[in-house]
Amino acid sequence: MSLITNVIPTLVHVLRSDGSVLYVNQAVLDYTGLTLADVRNKDYRARFFHPEDLEGLREEPGKALTRGEPFESEQRMLGRDGRYRWFLVRYNPLIDEHGRIDRWYAAAFDIEDRKRAEQDLRRSEAFLAETQHLSSVGSFCWRVATDEITWSEHLYRIYELEVGVPITLELIRTRVHPEDVSLVEKMKMVEQAGDGGRDFEWQYRLMMPDRSIKYMHAVARATRDRNGQVEYIAAVQDVTARKVAEEAMSTARAELAHMARVTTLSALTASIAHEVNQPIAAAVTSAGACLRWLNRDQPEVQRAREAAMRIEENGKRAAEIITHLKAFYKKDVSPHRELVWVNDVVGEMLVLLRSEADRHSVVMRTELAADLPSVSADRVQLQQVLMNLMLNGMEAMSERGGELQLSTRLEGGEVRVSVSDSGVGIPADQMEDIFNAFFTTKAGGLGMGLAISRTIIESHAGRLWATVNPGPGATFHFTLAAGPQVHQ
Repeated sequence: MSLITNVIPTLVHVLRSDGSVLYVNQAVLDYTGLTLADVRNKDYRARFFHPEDLEGLREEPGKALTRGEPFESEQRMLGRDGRYRWFLVRYNPLIDEHGRIDRWYAAAFDIEDRKRAEQDLRRSEAFLAETQHLSSVGSFCWRVATDEITWSEHLYRIYELEVGVPITLELIRTRVHPEDVSLVEKMKMVEQAGDGGRDFEWQYRLMMPDRSIKYMHAVARATRDRNGQVEYIAAVQDVTARKVAEEAMSTARAELAHMARVTTLSALTASIAHEVNQPIAAAVTSAGACLRWLNRDQPEVQRAREAAMRIEENGKRAAEIITHLKAFYKKDVSPHRELVWVNDVVGEMLVLLRSEADRHSVVMRTELAADLPSVSADRVQLQQVLMNLMLNGMEAMSERGGELQLSTRLEGGEVRVSVSDSGVGIPADQMEDIFNAFFTTKAGGLGMGLAISRTIIESHAGRLWATVNPGPGATFHFTLAAGPQVHQ
């Protein structure tokens, strides 16, 4: 037997029924660095096997003695280099003619590499689980052919489901917000994409049992299993905190823009009152004239009619000013996009700021392109941008007056609006700084007008910038994507 066992790499032990060593092959001696006499020593097992594994060695042979059945166990054995390696040891009893165990044959197979791989896998799984927890990202695997869905532990936590519960699309639907249930069907739609499979991405909401809302972002990639069947590996992130922060930021931005409009209007109160008083005073004058024409012995109906028409015109003008003012003053936390003709907005601001221009000795001129296409925009926000740029230009010319030029034109699929003044101009090194929040070159200025204006234009997918004029002053430009319709 020794001739055979000594040429194989497997560690072979022959044990007596009481567990003492009767024989070991050469592989055991080579691995342990011991002699056969050392191995036969009664304390061999305590020296050879890892202390944590000795309890198992005491238990298993006892059970085998009772049952008379083969068994196996995983054990760490000490090598001659002073290191333990993992072995899978298979024990088989030899039964004598009386049915008693005569001896044990044990073969130990080196499984160190497998155990290391298992430990690495466990560490990787633990690392992945912790990473998913920290990043609020869960994962799942969906096997299309069998409709089997496997979830990560963190995804169960995100959905607030008991870990290990079988996952089905029907169960997922119980958590998805009713308005977004149709998005879940995208998973089924992918199944119809054929054998090729395709990646997909979607966003949806969860409605939890307490009626709270979670915002989710999922990305799935198509792969194939060992049988060539399509399966999807997906990452699902809970983006609720980010979504809430974005909404809070949007609300704060809208609140700040509203505050800026109110602050601007506070400074314009006198001019607005004057602007509204003009048509009202004209209407009162025309009403008096109308009464005088009608109260004559021979009423002059034609002149009275003309006076009445002037009353109507002035009334409409006053109402228009008030309407524009109300629209500009209103709090628009949720901007309203509509088709807007920029030339009309320019005309509205010319009416609203006419008295302010007179106060600064500024002449307003326009060069508006005919047949400009519409833009999709929030009218009130565009009014705010134009008012800010026009007031800045007027204030830049307040010492000696000047000319404020407003122009519009179509340029490469965009409507471009320019507001040019002949004031003190802007230093070249401050051309970008002026758009930063709280940066101002005006005494008592908040430094928010241009920052808010750029945010508004960029939210419309446009650009806002400034250039230095060849002569005195500066020009502010902004662009908006041209729409499909042209003003009739």
